[in-house]
Amino acid sequence: MPVIEFHSFTMGDVEDPEIYAAEPLYKFMQSEKGQWVKTHCQDPKYIIRSDPNTWGTRVIVYGQIEEVLATEYFLKWA
Repeated sequence: MPVIEFHSFTMGDVEDPEIYAAEPLYKFMQSEKGQWVKTHCQDPKYIIRSDPNTWGTRVIVYGQIEEVLATEYFLKWA
C-alpha cells in the first residue's frame, strides 16, 4: 500500500509547534478532503519538521491507503 501525503502547511518559528498545529489540523480533518481521509485511511498521521525554505515549521499529514483509493484520491484532489 502506498503512503500518500494528504495535506501540508507551514507555520512560522513557534515555541511549541504541537499547540500551534492543532487548529489547522482540526480544520483540515473537518473539511471534505479530511473527512475522506478519515473514512479511507485507517491510521492517518502527521509529522512536524523544520522548513529551511521558510525558517519555520512544516506539518505534513500522511497515511497508507490501498492503491485503488490512492487513484481515487489523486483524481479527486491532485
